[in-house]
Amino acid sequence: MNDIRRTILWVVFGFSLVMLWDQWQISHGKKPTFFPQPAPTAAAPAPASPAGETPAAVAPTPTGSLPQVGEGAQPLAQAVAKRIDVETDVLKLQFSTEGGSLVRAELLKHKDAHRSGSNVVLMDDSKERVYLAQSGLIGAATGAAWPTHKTPMQFSGQTSLKEGDNELQITFESAPTGDVKLIKTYVLKRGSYAVDVKHDIVNLSNAPITPQLYVQLVRDGNKPEGESSFYSTFTGPAVFTAAKKYQKVEFADIEKNKADFEKQSQQGYVAMVQHYFASAWLLDDTQQRELFARKIDTNLYSVGMVAPLPAVAPSSRLMQTARLFVGPQEEKTLEAIYPGLELVKDYGWLTILSKPLFWLLFELNRVIGNWGWAIVALVVVLKIAFYWLNSQAYKSMGKMKAINPKIMEMRERLKDNPQQMQMEMMRIYREEKVNPLGGCLPIAVQIPFFIALYWVLLSSVEMRNAPWVGWVHDLAAPDPWFILPLLMTATSMFQTWLNPTPPDPIQAKMMWFMPLAFSVMFFFFPAGLVLYWLSNNILSIAQQWMINKQLGVMN
Repeated sequence: MNDIRRTILWVVFGFSLVMLWDQWQISHGKKPTFFPQPAPTAAAPAPASPAGETPAAVAPTPTGSLPQVGEGAQPLAQAVAKRIDVETDVLKLQFSTEGGSLVRAELLKHKDAHRSGSNVVLMDDSKERVYLAQSGLIGAATGAAWPTHKTPMQFSGQTSLKEGDNELQITFESAPTGDVKLIKTYVLKRGSYAVDVKHDIVNLSNAPITPQLYVQLVRDGNKPEGESSFYSTFTGPAVFTAAKKYQKVEFADIEKNKADFEKQSQQGYVAMVQHYFASAWLLDDTQQRELFARKIDTNLYSVGMVAPLPAVAPSSRLMQTARLFVGPQEEKTLEAIYPGLELVKDYGWLTILSKPLFWLLFELNRVIGNWGWAIVALVVVLKIAFYWLNSQAYKSMGKMKAINPKIMEMRERLKDNPQQMQMEMMRIYREEKVNPLGGCLPIAVQIPFFIALYWVLLSSVEMRNAPWVGWVHDLAAPDPWFILPLLMTATSMFQTWLNPTPPDPIQAKMMWFMPLAFSVMFFFFPAGLVLYWLSNNILSIAQQWMINKQLGVMN
């Protein structure tokens, strides 16, 4: 019935106001009123030093205790860690001679939206941020010192990719002061965000050794700079295994020691994820590994893998290769690196719909050559696909609008007899062959598709710095002149005029206020999202206008 429809709209409207108020509170540095969030782990940025602590020795099996902080560290003596800058055509990386760790990663093809003239810096080791990639060996007998990410190493190799070369190799070699020497070689390729990391383990002792290789990503728990308060994206560790697939791990759950994910696997990866960008460690799928996520220090966390290696005979060596991805969440690129790695581009529970929608959007962009027009084209395709359902909904709304004067007259006449009013309303609906829910159900069927497309546009890094027309130079940033949000508001108001007017005067006023309230959020949304909703509004208005005209209910 019409009252049911209005009740649903009132519930949606009330819940939207609640969420809008909470986000307004958060954006002004206050606590949310209705949906409190977990308290941040630290108010200040995490210090860089704890990230360098060494995991403890563990038993030479993947089920041994996880690496712990501050145990088994090899002393640095008088060595001073140096920073080595290495550059390809897409990456500018900085390594430390302390363990040969990656301590800074700048993405040369992606501009920083908050610092004019600067590139995106994904990894860093500074006062403002800690985000590192580390690896090393554990499993030594008590008292032995094996190379870890705290061990001083000697650097060798070229620091830039030469013109005409497709590959660049750099090497970090630990000093042969113990029973084991580790030679870590990074292989960087032109145009690639995936780096092969070869671990050459040399046994200098007179007895066999059974090392374990660990790889980990260390990051503070702070959200990326400039993240909007009007929509939320995931920041934190993620684990992918063959059995349980993609598993997000909240920093808050690690803090409480309640992180729930698969701990043993022979496939998969670990990752650190944020809006548009990610890093990930990958091991060979034949390699059994133990996965871990832990708190290192105040507001500092790590996610990683420990893999047992075959025994290394005296005076012999073993090579074990891992892969490190550091870059944007470009879906096609991620799929090519490792099946399942594209899931770091988080579509949430509607992935099953979002992936084909992105594929269609990607193919449309290949033909059109402009992401903005590809969005418009995708909306057109969806409107064609749902044309019949929309027609049924708009016809139902048109009929409701046609009988609205009769309903309003009846309500006024029987306002003192609610029971008879209800019976009379049902009689009118029956005689006029109008289904009050006919305008809701066809639209409800489409809601999952439009929510899925919303997440496609919100999470696609391809939209960053992608122009549309004129004043819109970045579809991932809000419209600088607010033209799209204003047009969005206007079209929403026009759609309200096309719909049946509620008989209740207060409800009628609120129906006009609702699109205004919803439109406030669109002033802070990325231009690509607003373009999507605006295109949908315009096509919906065109279809509803034609149907209303056919039914003779334009006035």
